[in-house]
Amino acid sequence: MQQPQVHDFLERYFQANDSPIIENTSSYLKVQLSIELDKLLMNRPFYWHYLEKTGGQPNPMQVTFITDQANAPDDLRGEQIHFGSPRLRQLFGSTRELGGFIRLYENIHASGRKSIPLQPWLCLNMKVSFQCDRKKDVLLSLGLNLIHGQIVQKFYDRLIEKELSPNIPDFCFKLSPLITVHSGLIRLQKMVQTYAENEDKTWAEEAVNRWETDLALLEQFYEDYDEKPESYDVEKQALKEQYEPKIHVSIINGGMFYLEQQVF
Repeated sequence: MQQPQVHDFLERYFQANDSPIIENTSSYLKVQLSIELDKLLMNRPFYWHYLEKTGGQPNPMQVTFITDQANAPDDLRGEQIHFGSPRLRQLFGSTRELGGFIRLYENIHASGRKSIPLQPWLCLNMKVSFQCDRKKDVLLSLGLNLIHGQIVQKFYDRLIEKELSPNIPDFCFKLSPLITVHSGLIRLQKMVQTYAENEDKTWAEEAVNRWETDLALLEQFYEDYDEKPESYDVEKQALKEQYEPKIHVSIINGGMFYLEQQVF
């Protein structure tokens, strides 16, 4: 990762986490941290504990990150940040926690036009793992329109074609969902279940065949025992854990996206 990429990451990171960028040049940026990011990044637990006890006015910090020291002003005070630096690793690590769920709006340039409604879409990015003694992972990105119920596959690929913003654009308004988020999650869960059930079962059948072959060898090895020792049960359980076909679904992240009305 080169320094311009580091700078671009910082811009997107703070914009996505409600921390306004006060100054932004090619060599540094100055950021007003949100309360959440101050608590997460600046290691001031006693300050925040005292504030919560006394009910004081929160004052999150402003920080300056220098991405190009050679071209930054000589009198600039700030923290140098580069690929491999502890601070950048900290920011990378926090993206999973902060980015688990996001809310973004399609950036509609509606100057001179009447108010534009934005429809709510619930998006889930998931990993479906088909596991036995081998493993296959499939990434699914599903979007559900919470107005009329349309479900779109490869939703992330559609989103990256759009200009998105953490703030609702001028002259736009959100439509209230007719489908609740909870109900939407159930619909997407059923679709993933249907996908998994319709997957070619060859992988599972072949795993069971390999399981039965090794189990037969195990039985043959212990056939002279009148009473099977403990090691037999241990090895038999190990074969089960190794070969038994399993499907595991994990949610990578998700979000609410408010988009201009259109049919995908």
